[in-house]
Amino acid sequence: MTGANGSKKVMLAVEHLRAYYVMRYFGTQREVRAVDDISLEVGRNEIYGLAGESSSGKTTFVKTIAAAIRPPLTVVGGSIRYSFLDRDIYRLDRAALSSIRWRHLSYIPQGSMNVLNPVRRVRESFNDFALPHMGLPKQQFSNAVIAHLERLQLKPSVLDAYPHELSGGMRQRVAIALATVCRPDFIIADEPTTALDVVVQKSVLELIREAQREIGSSMIFVTHDMAVHANISDRLGIMYAGRLVEEAPTAEVFRNPKHPYTQHLIASLPRIGDNSPRTALTGAPPSMADPPSGCRFHPRCPLAMDICRELAPEMIAADPHHRVACHAVNPVVRPGGEQMFAKNLGQRSGLVQ
Repeated sequence: MTGANGSKKVMLAVEHLRAYYVMRYFGTQREVRAVDDISLEVGRNEIYGLAGESSSGKTTFVKTIAAAIRPPLTVVGGSIRYSFLDRDIYRLDRAALSSIRWRHLSYIPQGSMNVLNPVRRVRESFNDFALPHMGLPKQQFSNAVIAHLERLQLKPSVLDAYPHELSGGMRQRVAIALATVCRPDFIIADEPTTALDVVVQKSVLELIREAQREIGSSMIFVTHDMAVHANISDRLGIMYAGRLVEEAPTAEVFRNPKHPYTQHLIASLPRIGDNSPRTALTGAPPSMADPPSGCRFHPRCPLAMDICRELAPEMIAADPHHRVACHAVNPVVRPGGEQMFAKNLGQRSGLVQ
């Protein structure tokens, strides 16, 4: 697959994806719209960062694109296509799905104990997940695993340890090694550094970046920590209340945030030598069971207009390679010819100095 402009090979194309938690209580159906109409592309050898506060739908999104969902989570619309598949991932049967996992599509979870069996040695986890996909004799496979661990600065002795015998940082390194040993085409990393202290976090981020470059994989990297994204992501998407609200190269997002929510995220970061107070964003994220009409950010937005309450904004290219879903950035023309927009976005919001 190639991008819309033909300039890059697209490894993942998500179009108008909707994934809801559909629950029924006493004959009444209730939907939680955790992922609601998201479209994005991830290119070859690219790390695409996904940011947003808790409950914005990030984890639900990556579970959905990994085809790792269970009821009540249901895909109700859209498509998910990888370059190594000839069809949407949800059109694969169980056997075909199992054949691509770890070999073509792998996953680094938030907690290493979500993938490592606590009552089995680490070596057995590699045998369970990687051996069937690599098609090597047992001894040759063992040698390949040891060589891979050494490239990732891990000693072969970790293979003989139980997960509880390793530190949190070491277990996360093992999880990264497990996710990359088959040299997959695409890696999904769901907040892999959240539970680590900053020193260990730095080394784990370096390890992820080195592994991604060494095997040439594409990656979606999820975290709410904007500082982490500044260090690892090539391109950054900002999620709010189940929708993508802004997307651009990471440096561009930090230098020129356009959506008021992104402006708040950037403005909330501490800066060396800046002791001025930070302005908190008023209100709270909406309930996905009953989201507000129009733009879901409008109840908290300092730039909200009438049209924001009526019409959900589309993700439109405000600049080359910079998409934003905001009526204040992308004016809407009413039938009478009236343009509804706000000028001097950053100045009016008071979030960007």
